[in-house]
Amino acid sequence: MTEIRVRRAALDEMPDLLAFWARSAEGTSITDDPDGVARLITRDPEALLVAERDGAVVGTVIAGYDGWRCHLYRLAVDPGQRRQGIATALLAAAEERFAVLGGRRGDAMVLQANEQAQYAWRAAGYVREEQWRRWVKPLAP
Repeated sequence: MTEIRVRRAALDEMPDLLAFWARSAEGTSITDDPDGVARLITRDPEALLVAERDGAVVGTVIAGYDGWRCHLYRLAVDPGQRRQGIATALLAAAEERFAVLGGRRGDAMVLQANEQAQYAWRAAGYVREEQWRRWVKPLAP
């Protein structure tokens, strides 16, 4: 098996990343569109991390840091390549990014119904905080 390489995403691969999320990620987000991804990469070029093997995208994670908190989104691994260390490599790169930026704790958005993802996050050392619930208000139609 060839090595996994983690790198930052490039703006020109946005269509491929959106297609990757459509087949590999659980659920969709209001920002899963060209404008949302372009805004992310333009604002913080280091935030969207891509794992590749043999030149193909096999995983992603968004490691966003706002100066206060470290947020993890869109941890996704190609369904045919799961349980091969890809998520581990992506999270290690994200956590390294956070440490360099001075981050103190990472938090992840995980769907309640996605048991496979919950297992992966637990295996990576993350714990669910029952006292918190996410509150949202769409700002755009």
